[in-house]
Amino acid sequence: MHQPLQIAPSILSADFLNLERDIHLIEAGAPEWLHIDVMDGHFVPNLTIGPPFVRALKRITAIPLDVHLMIRNPAEQLDWYLSAGADLITVHIETTGDAEKTVALLARIRSAGAQVGLSLNPETSACSLQPYLNLLDLVLVMSVHPGFGGQSFIAAAVDKVAAIVDFCREVGASPLIEVDGGINTQTAPLVVAAGADVLVAGNAIFGEPNPVQALQAIRSAAQTAQSAQTAQSAQRA
Repeated sequence: MHQPLQIAPSILSADFLNLERDIHLIEAGAPEWLHIDVMDGHFVPNLTIGPPFVRALKRITAIPLDVHLMIRNPAEQLDWYLSAGADLITVHIETTGDAEKTVALLARIRSAGAQVGLSLNPETSACSLQPYLNLLDLVLVMSVHPGFGGQSFIAAAVDKVAAIVDFCREVGASPLIEVDGGINTQTAPLVVAAGADVLVAGNAIFGEPNPVQALQAIRSAAQTAQSAQTAQSAQRA
């Protein structure tokens, strides 16, 4: 949506035995969010962290926590993560139930004081988000199959971002559009040019010898693409 670009390093790729060290290191790159992947071993074939972990992270950093619930039963566990200190909670549209249940779940997040996000998997159509766009602070487009870090970017995510931007314009909504999966200096410009505002990067940051430098390189590449797209839009107008 071409709001100010934001970077959300994913701790899934950090060193869990030295996580506090890695988080304090990445703070020097001034990331806007810290992306927390919560996986339950059911909705996705992996198991990661729970509410006590999120609560501990809240104690050691001032970076806002972007908590991504890749779990089968978000309605049952949502309050745990709200109480733990999540600043933004994203749930998957594949897990929220019918429209009435989805609206109620999003309202619970909002009423607890957290920002509201809704995510969709690579196989899920962007059209599924249309009824909810005005209820959201963030849309998360998965550009890999959720469950594991280090996967290759799925190019179809670029068109999905562009479609969501169009849907948002049609209804006058302005959620941030976040992309998660395979983001690096080559793929970041592609999704930003399509309208993404928030980039989740894990291995491309924490897997590099200098994570701060890697973060800054992704930000620079994305900002260049965003500036070029803004200029082209201005010329067309």
